[in-house]
Amino acid sequence: MAQGEQQPLVSVVVVNYHGADDTITCLRALADHDYADLELICVENTPGSADAARIREAVPGARVIEAGRNTGFAGGCNLGARHAKGTVVAFLNNDARPAPGWVSAAVAELRSQPRVAAVASKVLDWDGTGTDFVDGGLTWFGMGYKRHAGSPLADVPAAEHEVAKDVLFGTGSALFVRASVFAELGGFDERFFMFYEDVDLGWRLNLRGWRVRYVPESLTYHRHHGTMTSVDAPETGRETFLLERNALAALYKNLADETLARALPAALALAVRRATARGDLDATQLDLEKGVGPIESGDVAIPRTTLAGILAIDQFVELLPSLAASRAVEQAARVRTDADLLPLLRKALEPAYPLPRYLAAHDILVEAFGIEKAFGQRRKILVITGDALTERMAGPAIRAWNIALALSAEHDVHLVTTNPLATPPPAPFRVSAGKRHELEAPIVWADVVVLQGHVLELAPSLKKQHSGKIVVADLYDPMHLELLEQGKGVADDKRAADLVGVTKVLDAQLERGDFFLCASERQRHFWLGHLAALGRLSPRLYDADPTTQSLLAVVPFGLSPEAPARTGPGLRSALGIGGTDHVVIWAGGVYSWFDPLTLVRAIDELRRRRGDVRLVFLGMKHPNPEVAEMDIGARTIRLADSLGLTDKHVYFNEQWVPYQERQNWLLDANCGVTTHYEHVETTFAFRTRVLDYLWAGLPIVTTDGDSFADLVRAEKLGVVVPAEDAGALADALEKSLYDEEFAAGCVERIAAVAQRYAWPEALKPLVEFCRDPRPAADRLPGSADLVTTPAVRGRAMLRRDTDLIREYLADGGPSELARRVGGRVIKVARQRMRRG
Repeated sequence: MAQGEQQPLVSVVVVNYHGADDTITCLRALADHDYADLELICVENTPGSADAARIREAVPGARVIEAGRNTGFAGGCNLGARHAKGTVVAFLNNDARPAPGWVSAAVAELRSQPRVAAVASKVLDWDGTGTDFVDGGLTWFGMGYKRHAGSPLADVPAAEHEVAKDVLFGTGSALFVRASVFAELGGFDERFFMFYEDVDLGWRLNLRGWRVRYVPESLTYHRHHGTMTSVDAPETGRETFLLERNALAALYKNLADETLARALPAALALAVRRATARGDLDATQLDLEKGVGPIESGDVAIPRTTLAGILAIDQFVELLPSLAASRAVEQAARVRTDADLLPLLRKALEPAYPLPRYLAAHDILVEAFGIEKAFGQRRKILVITGDALTERMAGPAIRAWNIALALSAEHDVHLVTTNPLATPPPAPFRVSAGKRHELEAPIVWADVVVLQGHVLELAPSLKKQHSGKIVVADLYDPMHLELLEQGKGVADDKRAADLVGVTKVLDAQLERGDFFLCASERQRHFWLGHLAALGRLSPRLYDADPTTQSLLAVVPFGLSPEAPARTGPGLRSALGIGGTDHVVIWAGGVYSWFDPLTLVRAIDELRRRRGDVRLVFLGMKHPNPEVAEMDIGARTIRLADSLGLTDKHVYFNEQWVPYQERQNWLLDANCGVTTHYEHVETTFAFRTRVLDYLWAGLPIVTTDGDSFADLVRAEKLGVVVPAEDAGALADALEKSLYDEEFAAGCVERIAAVAQRYAWPEALKPLVEFCRDPRPAADRLPGSADLVTTPAVRGRAMLRRDTDLIREYLADGGPSELARRVGGRVIKVARQRMRRG
C-alpha cells in the first residue's frame, strides 16, 4: 500500500463466552496491531457474568456489546457486524492472536481484487508449528473440514499453505468479509449457532459469483477449541449434534435441485450409519432373522455419540420449514453450478471418518445414488435469437446456431428463437420457438443466457440487476448505426423516435450484461466508449481487469472449420451461366447501407472489355419475414434493367440460398465483392459475407472504410477501392477475375487467414467465459466502496463553506452566490423529504 494512501476502516469482531482471559489477551493484541484504522468490537455472550466489565476495564479502546444471552458464535458475530462502522468486517476467535500484517494483507487483497468478497487467513497453532487452517474442503454429505488441520506445518507441502488460492470457505476463527456483502447475505446463519456457519457463508458467497481467497500473508495463531473445551467435552455429544445437524442444513440450502435429489437421501442414510458406527452400536440387535429368544422389552443403552447423530436428523427435520425459505432465496440468487464449485470441494468423495462399518456404507451409498455423477451436472445455457431458424438462415441466426453448437460440446444448450419461423435442420442441442410469454420457463431453467438483438426487451425478468442469471449480450450488430441508414425513407419524427428506441434497447443490454461480444477491434473501441458513457467502466470493474477483456471480447462472425465441399448444383446451373464465364458473387442481402448501384455501373463498364463477366446477387429476399424489404434492392434491379444487364451480365437470385447449400453457389464463383457507402455504419460494420469469400477461397474486392477492408489490404487478399468509384471498382474486378497470378496469390493467403475465423477459433472467448461464468465485477450483489470520503463536520465544514462563498462571489458576485445557496437549500429539503 502506498505511503499515506487512505485505508478502509476494519471492524474486528471478537465473541466472548466464559473466556474473559483469552478475550482480553486477544483484544490487547489487536489494540497494538500494526494496522491503524481498526475498530474493536467485543460481543459478550455470557449472560449474568462479570466478563463484560472486566473486558471494558482491561481494553478501554474496545466497544463491548452485551447480547443478554448466549447467541452462539453465529449470532454473536452478526450482532457485532450490525454495530460495526467499517467497510470491512473481520472475525477473530477470542483464543487467537494476529501476526503483524494480518489485517493489511487481507485489505490489500480485497482492494486489488474486487471480485473477492472474503479473505481466509492462514491459521497456525499457538506456537506456529502446527496447522489449523490452510485450505477448506467439503464432503458430498455437507461436512466442511479444514484440510491438513492438526498436521505439523513442516509436513504440509509448501504449495498447500504458502500460495494464495481460491477456497470454498474460510474459517470463522480468522476471516475478513466486505461489510456490504456480509449484510447482503444476511451474515452467518444463526440457526447453525456454531460450527459450519463459516462453511455455509463461503458456500453462499461462491454460489453468488463472489470469490473467497486464502491469503497466507494474513496470519493468525489459534488455540483450537480453546473456548469449547472450557465449557463442554466431546463425550457429551453436543458438538457432534451441531456438526451433524448443520452439515445437513448447509447441504439442503446450497445444493442445486438435481444434486440434492441424489445427495440428501444418501446423506441422511449415511448420518444414521455414522451414528451407529461411532457408538459401536449393534445395528442387528432387533433383527428378527437372528432368531427369537427370551422376550426383552427393556430400554437399550445408546451411547451419547450415537444419540447425537439421531437427534441431529430429528432437529434438521424441525428446521426444514425455515430452511426451505432460505433455500428458495439461495437457489434464486445463485449464478454458479455445483459442478463449478467442485474444484473448491477438493475431495468431495472423502468419507471423512475411518470407521469400518461406516466406510462400507459410504461406498454403498455413493454407488447406489450415483453421487459421483450428481456433482458433475452440465451447465445449462440458453441462447436466444430473434431471427428465423430455417434451412435458409441469415446472419444473426447463423451466429446463434454456431454459438449453440460450440457450447453444446461442454454444456446443455437450448437455442430458442422468438421468430415464428422455426423449421431448423437437425442439431445436437435442443431447438425451439417461443413467444414472449413462453420465454420465462427456459430462462428459469438456464444458468447462462446468451442473447442478441431486441431479445432482452422480451424477457423483463432478465433485466433485474440481481436476477440470478449470467447474461451474455452479443453486440456484433450495432443496430442503431444501421438504423441511421435504414430509416432514411421514414418520416423525420418517426426516424428520430425509432433511433431513440433502438438506442435504449442497446443501453439496457449494456447496463445489464455480465459479458459482451463484439465482432472486431473497431467495434470493441466503439462499445467501450458506450460502456464508459453509461458508467459501466467503474473503478471497481477497472480494478478487477484493467484490460476489460473479461467484460468485452472480440468474437467475430465465424466460418465453418471444414473446407466447402460441393453437394449439388450451384449458381451456374440454377441461373444458366456458362462454365467458362467469370463470376463475381454478392453473398448476402441487399440493404440500404450497401452500394450495389456503383457495382452494377462497374459491371456495365467492365463487360465492354470482358464480355464474359457475370455478377450474381445471392439473395434478394431475406428469409426472416420481419425484415422489411428496402428500396435499394428495387433500385438496383431497375438500374440493371435500364442498362440492359439483367439476366445477361447481372443476375438476381430472388430466394435466399439454403444455409447448407450456399457452398455450391460460392464454389461456382471466381471473386467475391462487397461495396458500401462512406459513413459511420461502415466504420464499425462487420460484413459477414466476406467470411463466405474467405471460406470459399475467393479473391475479395471491397470498398474501403470497414474492418474487412483493413484485413484485405494488410493480408493482400484482394483489392480495396474508394467508395462510389465505378472505374476503380471495374479495374479491381478485372484484376481479381482475369489476372491469374494475382488471384492465385490471393487464394493462397486467404487459406491461412480463414483458419483464424473458423467458428471454434472465433468463439474461444465465449467458450472460455462459459467454463467459469461470473457476474461482472460491478454487478456482484452487495458490492460497495471500501474507502469512502469522511463526512465534513465542525470547523472543517465552516472553512469549506467560507471558501465556497469566496469562490461564488469571485465567479459571479452576489447573484451567483444567491443562486448557488438557493440550489443547495432546495437539495437539502428534497433529501429530508425523501427520508421522511
